[in-house]
Amino acid sequence: MKKLILLAALMPLTALAAPLDNPTNSPNRPGYQNPTQQRMQTQMQSQQIQQKGMLNQQLQTQTRTQQQHLNTQINTNTQRIQQGELNPRSQQLLPNSQGGMLSGGSSNSAGALSGGEQHMIQPKTNGDMLRR
Repeated sequence: MKKLILLAALMPLTALAAPLDNPTNSPNRPGYQNPTQQRMQTQMQSQQIQQKGMLNQQLQTQTRTQQQHLNTQINTNTQRIQQGELNPRSQQLLPNSQGGMLSGGSSNSAGALSGGEQHMIQPKTNGDMLRR
């Protein structure tokens, strides 16, 4: 008896259920799509949307990281300039005690200038290249 009452109560709900065949996607109609293909296409589209979102996030992260690195470099260089590290006017020149081009030359130089300085370029004589 209880089964009969339960069955009678569920009967109106079965009338509202969708029919088994889908009239909007019938194989005999033009533009028919296989439900399996529709499901696969929907899954692929959602995967593409997710991948695009992930790529956009990666691009934003990479751009942000590069911008931070550039800002750090700019700030570092600005501080160095302000402290005088990159300003050649404020650099202290060390004395040249090892000789070199700007100090006095050898004794066979062209002659001394005032103050004991000598010419930077030695006079050339024939055969200089062979004596080295």
